[in-house]
Amino acid sequence: MHQPRLPWTRLAPKAYQAMAAVNATTANSTLGPVLIELVQSRVSQLNGCAFCVDMHTRSLREHGERWQRINNLSTWREVHFYSERERAALHWAEVMTRLTDPHHGDRGADFEKLKPHFTDQEIVELSWTIAQINAWNRMAIGMGVPVEEKGLD
Repeated sequence: MHQPRLPWTRLAPKAYQAMAAVNATTANSTLGPVLIELVQSRVSQLNGCAFCVDMHTRSLREHGERWQRINNLSTWREVHFYSERERAALHWAEVMTRLTDPHHGDRGADFEKLKPHFTDQEIVELSWTIAQINAWNRMAIGMGVPVEEKGLD
């Protein structure tokens, strides 16, 4: 199997453990595992992180997600497979991931779209989840973390 460029988790174990602790905290939020995995998958798609796309897609399947919802995640605006809550979260994930997009509209208005679907605490937890997966994507891409070839269920 291909190896990462550096043994990054061993070379900076405290940073890795801190990231894992944040991940564990957000995983136990009231957002729910499917919403978290949808957001993490979509952000990973946007960032082109093969390792994270593979991992979060597999996790969605483990949570019972249908292939059609997983396969259409990149086109979530074009299909009716996602709830309004999920759509709000996916939109916010894209806003927070594409920070330098010059064609993006009003971030304040984007933020307000979350309020009918999430509590203030959930908005913060969702934002931490998005920030975290962006950081994981950058580490996985930068360190060249390989995707292990294996079958899909």
